[in-house]
Amino acid sequence: MTYVKWTFIVLFWLLVGAFLHYTLPQHDIARITDTYEKRETPGSVNRWFWSQAGSKSAAATGGRDVFFIQTRLASDKVMVYRNEDTSWGWPPYFKFDTSNLQAEANDLRSGSAEPQWVAIKHYGWRNEFLSIYPNAVKITPVDGPDARIIPWTNIIVLTLLAALCWAVWVRWRRFRRARIDPALEEMGDNIDEAGGRIRGFFGRKKG
Repeated sequence: MTYVKWTFIVLFWLLVGAFLHYTLPQHDIARITDTYEKRETPGSVNRWFWSQAGSKSAAATGGRDVFFIQTRLASDKVMVYRNEDTSWGWPPYFKFDTSNLQAEANDLRSGSAEPQWVAIKHYGWRNEFLSIYPNAVKITPVDGPDARIIPWTNIIVLTLLAALCWAVWVRWRRFRRARIDPALEEMGDNIDEAGGRIRGFFGRKKG
């Protein structure tokens, strides 16, 4: 039973960690190499990783046009970002400036000879097999490939989340000590008392 309990606990925190890793903003230092627009039709598997993939307009037209931003990271790895509005949906980035961001990305394109490095704020994952892309939220020019971005949003969110978990855990321990543990002890005492009576009854009958 202990293994089952810890298996559920580990799986729960793995899901929480994956959810936070996908949702919270990340920053990549990169050089924009190209921008383009492509018609995409999200499938049943990857539709959850596209903004408003299940909208009526997308379903009626059999797909929709999506902006993409091609980059080369400071690590020399190629990375492709999608550029979609999140609007009022999840994650709550309230992004409505997709066209403006695409224009900025197009203006900041550069070659390897004279690189223009930028910090790309985004959320999500890149998976070639499932055809999913991180969604670019903001692009900021930086001085070079060694630029460091302090993730203040992540620090604040994770700190508040840790404080909330700590508060819930402390209150749960207090509630358990005050209500559940005494009830279990009383139940155990009643069971022991009932068992003693049953043993005494059968003992008298044998005698």
